[in-house]
Amino acid sequence: MDNINLQLEIDKLKSDIKALNDEVYRNNFSAHQDFNKSSNFSTKLKIPSYSVAPTTCEVGEIIEVSGVMKICSATNTCTTVGTQT
Repeated sequence: MDNINLQLEIDKLKSDIKALNDEVYRNNFSAHQDFNKSSNFSTKLKIPSYSVAPTTCEVGEIIEVSGVMKICSATNTCTTVGTQT
């Protein structure tokens, strides 16, 4: 191979390495990320409100029934969250 072909190969390899590097770090803040233990969100969680608890629910659903927050702890079973008065 002559020097021109070698330089073309080197340029191609550099281009490929840059493309791979861009792919790896795309949508990352930096090569080193430090995540805090807590996060602040500015959005509100909208909880459905009912006057009577629904007869069906999926585990993990959060609802409010007559001012009392409840979570679906088992299929079709709502449990009051914490102690509320």
